[in-house]
Amino acid sequence: MKYSIIVPVYNRPDEVDELLESLTQQAFKDFEVIIVEDGSIKPCKDVCDKYASILDLHYYAKENSGPGQSRNYGVERASGEYVIILDSDVVLPQGYLQSIVDSLQLTVDSYDHCTLSTVHSQLVAWGGPDAAHPSFTPVQKAISYSMTSFFTTGGIRGGGKAKLDKFYPRSFNMGIRRDVYQQLGGFSKMRFGEDIDFSYRIVEAGYMPRLIPEAWVWHKRRTDFRKFFRQVYNSGIARINLEKRHPGTMKLVHLLPTVFTLGVIGLLLISLFWPLACVPIILYSLLLFIDSSIQNKSLWVGLLSIPAAFVQLMGYGFGFIESWWKRCVLKQDEFTAFEKNFYK
Repeated sequence: MKYSIIVPVYNRPDEVDELLESLTQQAFKDFEVIIVEDGSIKPCKDVCDKYASILDLHYYAKENSGPGQSRNYGVERASGEYVIILDSDVVLPQGYLQSIVDSLQLTVDSYDHCTLSTVHSQLVAWGGPDAAHPSFTPVQKAISYSMTSFFTTGGIRGGGKAKLDKFYPRSFNMGIRRDVYQQLGGFSKMRFGEDIDFSYRIVEAGYMPRLIPEAWVWHKRRTDFRKFFRQVYNSGIARINLEKRHPGTMKLVHLLPTVFTLGVIGLLLISLFWPLACVPIILYSLLLFIDSSIQNKSLWVGLLSIPAAFVQLMGYGFGFIESWWKRCVLKQDEFTAFEKNFYK
């Protein structure tokens, strides 16, 4: 067994069903699946039982401890040389696993004159991008656009080929050699930003994660703007926490959503006395509408992408500002400052 797929789950049986169905359609078949139920009120055991005779599937239920610790729980019970970490709200195209196998083999072949240890240093960790499935709702497609577009923060996240920062795998779609995962201690107890924290520690240990563009997934994300706001708000909070854990990792691009947030607020206030101040906001909204409408082939999705992008950028910005105030001004520690958000 070379590959173990680890999926933490919290109250998402229907989405697990779709993920497992997509795993039955994979061209590459030599893998196991480990589902870790993280204290769900709506368990997915019945769903897993349905696929038990089709997949090499192992189901575990435990008390709630957050996604990071649940992934660690799953990896401890994995047998593969590599572990692939997926979120429960993704669906895989048929060639997903084969693209990983091919990419890793190609890397081995390109280093055929190197020592084995050198080859392994090139194969430690990877990640892939995400996209919206045609069956997603217009809101889900708009949210997906806001998270992957170069005109929002898609370039920062590694959602496409044009990136403004180094690539760090995210937990919705990442892989790593199991022995290195264990050597680094897996995911921390952070409830949000734990995947970036882990990616930082991979790099700090001397490894270089790489993007495999062909290993992409369909990613559902949140189903409405309220839930989406909470998600990106927590991401903004996590950015300051990550900088505290890994000094020097905050780059100029990470400040852009906060600058955008303050800029929008400032322009709206000025527009009370000078209406033309709203022109930059209108032009930016028009750009989003045109680009998303073309990409999604839908004027409605294009229109929804405007509020989605503003929620994405400003939600992050407000979270960043709160975290900066509590951590940098009030000097609160990570657990005390955000106990209600993450450490329940």
